Amino acid sequence: MTVAKIEFAVNMTCQKCVDSIQNILSGVNGIDKVDISLEKSNVIVETNLPYSIIQEKIEQTGRQAVLKGYGDGTSAVAMLGGNSGYSIGDKTLGVIRFAQIPDGCLIDGTIDGLRPGQHGMHIHECGDISQGCDSVGEHFNPYKTVHGGPNDDKFKRHVGDLGNITADKSGRATFRIIDKLVQISDIIGRSLVITENPDDLGKGDDLTSKIDGNSGNRLACGIIARSSGLFQNTKKICACDGLSLWDERDKVLSNKQDQPAESNNCTIS
Repeated sequence: MTVAKIEFAVNMTCQKCVDSIQNILSGVNGIDKVDISLEKSNVIVETNLPYSIIQEKIEQTGRQAVLKGYGDGTSAVAMLGGNSGYSIGDKTLGVIRFAQIPDGCLIDGTIDGLRPGQHGMHIHECGDISQGCDSVGEHFNPYKTVHGGPNDDKFKRHVGDLGNITADKSGRATFRIIDKLVQISDIIGRSLVITENPDDLGKGDDLTSKIDGNSGNRLACGIIARSSGLFQNTKKICACDGLSLWDERDKVLSNKQDQPAESNNCTIS
């Protein structure tokens, strides 16, 4: 799989912190390289694993970690539920990251609060969640084609057709995919939607299959916004309330215990 560089801010105070992070990451299959700077409180990981797995590994050492940059070039993020997105009953919470790579667009996410099994995932044309997921428009479809799956060519799918993600028994879906049609410059300001049912990828016999893959109700959505790539985020203090990056992170986690570790109140990603 394609390797991506991910930058974490990690609360390190001594060489022992550095050694413990190095040791826990060195034994993980899928990690190619780890660079740790105690002076900058940074951990850079080259990996083909979802970012959330790396973050969880780092935090097993007892140190807090916040994702600061993803990928070498253009990147974006969508947050589902919470203060920045929408979900029915606030049950579905997640963070999905996009990074432009030579092969297309790397899409890396973790979503909690789903029914176990498959759920459709689509980019929609509008970044308007003023009426929840009802106001995001239809699938992003610049070529005016029928609905399809991510493996179809651009004349047999919507650009926004990302296929399905799978939630485990706990309701968590962790995924990392590469889409050959998505360009981040085209999707910033649009929205990402997770649906109640699996997407049949346009293979059904009815008309709805050719529109949305019979994927059912829209469970959660979030606006796709530009985010920082590697070394683009130098922020240490949240300008909105003067808290340190670590204090701000703790405040958000205390409000949303089930949400992946991200700040909805300040731009730290």
